[in-house]
Amino acid sequence: MGSFSIWHWLIVLLIVVMVFGTKKLKNLGSDLGSAVKGFKDGMRDGSSDDKPAAPAPQPQQVASAAVDKKTIDVEAKQKS
Repeated sequence: MGSFSIWHWLIVLLIVVMVFGTKKLKNLGSDLGSAVKGFKDGMRDGSSDDKPAAPAPQPQQVASAAVDKKTIDVEAKQKS
């Protein structure tokens, strides 16, 4: 009872095809294949970079850029 026979797997496959349909299964297979291919290409491109990485920006430049984005310049007036 530990393993399934070929007939069990064929019945499971038939039920899956009946529930999802062949079109969805075909799309799922092609999407999965393109995702795996993209992942492999990304891993290959990431590991084959021979040029050194760009130097990191100075901390002062990063801090001033962050302050500029969050700072709002307003003019305060008192009510009379």
